[in-house]
Amino acid sequence: MKPEIRVAKRGDEQTIFELICELALYEKAPEQVTNTAEQLAIDLFEDKICDAIVAKLDDEIIGFALYYVSYSTWKGRCLYLEDFYVKESKRKLGIGQVLFEKVVAIAKARKVKRMDWQVLEWNEPALKFYRKNEAILDGEWVNGRLFFN
Repeated sequence: MKPEIRVAKRGDEQTIFELICELALYEKAPEQVTNTAEQLAIDLFEDKICDAIVAKLDDEIIGFALYYVSYSTWKGRCLYLEDFYVKESKRKLGIGQVLFEKVVAIAKARKVKRMDWQVLEWNEPALKFYRKNEAILDGEWVNGRLFFN
């Protein structure tokens, strides 16, 4: 089962926002979501302060990755992976790996020097996934980084 990975487009914001809410529930913090699908659409498609890709399977969006360019005074341009999520019922199908590899490819194409993200220290499946992808992990909020030459 190979998912279609594509750039998010107007109209995807509601489904992406629903997945964001699922992620917040998984991370035991649903009450902390104050964003809206409408604001997400503005940020993605009008103000363009972030970008997103989606994973589709059988014409249904089942995962997404949202990222933006950040800056390191030591390294220069970086890519920050803000959220990366696949529906629980669609995990273990390799969809997360395909999404992650696409974000890495985007980071390399943009010629960033580093890719950053955070993962909660108790999220063992995510920690295992990032270790498998040779990420450097440390701290209570485990910060992952991939360096690019």
